[in-house]
Amino acid sequence: MLTNPPYESTAQTSSAASKPSRLMIDAPTRMFHWLFVLSFLGAYLTADGERWRMLHVTLGYTMAGLLVFRVLYSLFGPRQASLGAMWRKLANLPSWLKSIAMNRSSASINWRQGQNLLMTFAVVALLIMVVPLTLSGYGVYNNFGDFLGGDWLEEVHEFFGEAFLMLVLAHLALIFGMSVWHRKNQAQPMLTGRVEGPGPDLVKKNRVWLAVLLLLAVLAYATWESQHSPNGLFPNNVMNSTGNSRVHHDD
Repeated sequence: MLTNPPYESTAQTSSAASKPSRLMIDAPTRMFHWLFVLSFLGAYLTADGERWRMLHVTLGYTMAGLLVFRVLYSLFGPRQASLGAMWRKLANLPSWLKSIAMNRSSASINWRQGQNLLMTFAVVALLIMVVPLTLSGYGVYNNFGDFLGGDWLEEVHEFFGEAFLMLVLAHLALIFGMSVWHRKNQAQPMLTGRVEGPGPDLVKKNRVWLAVLLLLAVLAYATWESQHSPNGLFPNNVMNSTGNSRVHHDD
């Protein structure tokens, strides 16, 4: 019985580990993405009740600030971070949808183009929806709806919050489906910034310093809100229970 020599399997392992890859997404864009994700997740989970209201409001304002950063980075940052490329790509969406209606055979449809278009549409829709979501939230927090009577502004805010969640779930489902179809983790580039395959890096400067600066700005804002809010960002009973648990632990 013949067996492969040990050095051959080792060479195969090292070859697999050293697959060529390209840097496609820079650090500030990835930092924005994950801060945006965490902000919305935290804001959605703290939406009900008054106990977490200040934390909910702070996370909502953080989303608005992150959107401002993303727009400015699109205008003054590197070419690959421009949001204009997404708009130009979306211009092909009507023709692709038309091709689905005209082609009777699914084999003749460019599904890869459709995946990219749907992914781009979800991202653009999420960015746009931040505007009415945060503006309506600002109005609810400052009781603007009382001037016109009723709870209509709060209902508008809840509508956009639920619609935003639906878009997020559709975005995740699309990423999962593409990962299964291509047998490749489609979320990996947003974690590492790299895409497998030969070729030059699209990103010439990673700008890690700007990503760190963005993180520090978000943390600084949260600290400022916590210090200037009468009860802080967390309910008093939560902080008291934490303190009591430490006392019991020390005893």
